[in-house]
Amino acid sequence: MFDVVLLRSFLAVVETGHFTAAGRALNVSQSTISQHIRRLERAAGRELLARDTHAVALTADGNVMAGYAREIVGASQSAADYFADAAPRTRIRFGVSEDFVLTCLPDILRCFMASNPLVSVDLTMGLSNTLYQRLDSGRVDLILAKRRADDERGLTVWREPLAWMAHPEFALATDAPAPLVLYSSASITGGMALEALNRAGRAWFVASSSDTLGGLRAAVLAGLGVTAQSRLLLQGDLVELPAEAGLPVLGEIEFVLVGRSTRLQGAAAALAQSIQDKGSRIWTGGPR
Repeated sequence: MFDVVLLRSFLAVVETGHFTAAGRALNVSQSTISQHIRRLERAAGRELLARDTHAVALTADGNVMAGYAREIVGASQSAADYFADAAPRTRIRFGVSEDFVLTCLPDILRCFMASNPLVSVDLTMGLSNTLYQRLDSGRVDLILAKRRADDERGLTVWREPLAWMAHPEFALATDAPAPLVLYSSASITGGMALEALNRAGRAWFVASSSDTLGGLRAAVLAGLGVTAQSRLLLQGDLVELPAEAGLPVLGEIEFVLVGRSTRLQGAAAALAQSIQDKGSRIWTGGPR
């Protein structure tokens, strides 16, 4: 129903705020842009842009059309790239923290594959420390992981304070030693939890340990103890412990994208860009 050429002109006006600027962006005249907008409004049967002598603004229907236009134009470009054999035929080795495997990894990959249908993805899931080791040894091309305190590499895509988590019925007295559920090997979140407890002078002991995040969740849900993790995991039956438990405030954690070199290229750059484009909507579960 809607001509992609008209939709491109409409989006150019939306992005630039002016018909003349939109024409320059698409290398056509201002009058052509005006004709395209009129034709699109006739096709939609609605006014899409409110015009005055100084600026152009979206109407309520125009705002809805802008969302559809981006999807239609994007799908059209993806199809053109595919059949022109322009989409990259390659493979990316992607390492991702377990925090994302249990939460938003499907959304990340779905968005990426929609624009890059000919790229194959080899996934490695695990602790951030392990992912850094695999990256440095050349076994993965890109990682989405927690930033290590001693490592300045990477592009920050999300930052948040850690949270103490437990089963909803778990109770912890203010003066009681904290029963911890930790990874079996050294981890970034585990290290931050122990440092915070030691600074606060709070006694603690290891109540349970596991090599996987799934194992930690199972132990916490069984009521064996508490764990310090990203708020991404506050879903299902896990809850954040109240202040009455007397546990110390945990520091912030950063999730970063790190590649084998400072300048990302090819599929690694495309995947990193896809994650950045979605931004906080991925981590907070907002509209995509």
